Amino acid sequence: MKLNFIILSTFLFFISINLQSQDKIPNVTLKTLEGKSINSKSTFNKNGLTIYSFWATWCIPCINELDAINKDFDKWKSETNVKLVAVSTDDARTKRRVRPLVNGKKWKFEILTDENQDFMRALNINAMPHTIGSKGSKIIYRKIGYKPGEENDLYEIILKNSSKNN
Repeated sequence: MKLNFIILSTFLFFISINLQSQDKIPNVTLKTLEGKSINSKSTFNKNGLTIYSFWATWCIPCINELDAINKDFDKWKSETNVKLVAVSTDDARTKRRVRPLVNGKKWKFEILTDENQDFMRALNINAMPHTIGSKGSKIIYRKIGYKPGEENDLYEIILKNSSKNN
């Protein structure tokens, strides 16, 4: 009986830790396109919201979403002080496609890579595109998938939570 209680308690403890980690941005190492290692905690927007967009070169909806956001990103940034971090989840087989794609798109936001998917796993992401909004390390928004026009819904969330509008 005691053994069952200990096993159950241990199991519940680890589940609670896992659930807690999903409401905060975890502390993992990412890389810039130049190969420099940076900590995910250093990506926070200290003056507002941070949007993390998880994408891959093989994910057409991901690219469509980032293209749509890029069209109005200058406006978004000036009106709300939002920061967007596009996190490529391409693995060793497809990572060589990231830089040429990004250079061709001329996206106006920060691009980082999560080649081993440590960041993705820590956030329990299993489908893309996956968009997360955070104030500091606290996650306040999550969305999976993309349909044209949903960038406008994201902008409404940004406006609602912007430090410039509160």
